[in-house]
Amino acid sequence: MAKIEPFEKFALEYDAWFEDKRFVYESELQAVQEQLPKRGEGLEVGVGSGRFAAPLGIRLGIDPSQKMRALAQSRGITAIDGVAEKVPFADCRFSFVLMVTTICFLDDIKSSLKEAHRVLKPGGCLIVGFIDRDSPVGKLYQQHKNESDFYHIANFYTGSEVEFYLKKAGFQDLEFTQTIFQSLERIKRIEPIKEGYGEGSFVVVKALKPEPKG
Repeated sequence: MAKIEPFEKFALEYDAWFEDKRFVYESELQAVQEQLPKRGEGLEVGVGSGRFAAPLGIRLGIDPSQKMRALAQSRGITAIDGVAEKVPFADCRFSFVLMVTTICFLDDIKSSLKEAHRVLKPGGCLIVGFIDRDSPVGKLYQQHKNESDFYHIANFYTGSEVEFYLKKAGFQDLEFTQTIFQSLERIKRIEPIKEGYGEGSFVVVKALKPEPKG
């Protein structure tokens, strides 16, 4: 069952975070943009309020929360009711699929990644942005999980766990980058981006759906 209750109840509070933590948001946005293909039709799974899709030029998204979809639509996104575990599109439709801070709210990460793989064209890629559970921010979110309107229902993953699940779903040629290297309250400018994972709290991975052999 989709975890939509907090997003229905606190949609405006969720969206206001991106203004309140402007440089955190811009750091994450820049890290995602560096991994995003420059062309091709894309889909954001878990589009939320459209804070990533809109500036990244992605015009199509799915989300199970009606309140989130309404905010995304106000930003020019075609937002469709749907969940990651059952993406409402045909096989091999998209050049890329984006998930940003979505995997921590999934009911089933395995089936969700398989669905992303299914709707991608051969040679297409999945881009996943997530909070690393082992990072300073990830540990803080875990510590105060029950105090959060949103993260009390979240299940955070480490970089190595995400790598494992992506490979299990059939993805190859994983490329990791990371940003957010200090506490969120101290960030007053856009953070740098480094390769790999294990230092930064926000990690982006691009994973390829391989072309058929032969």
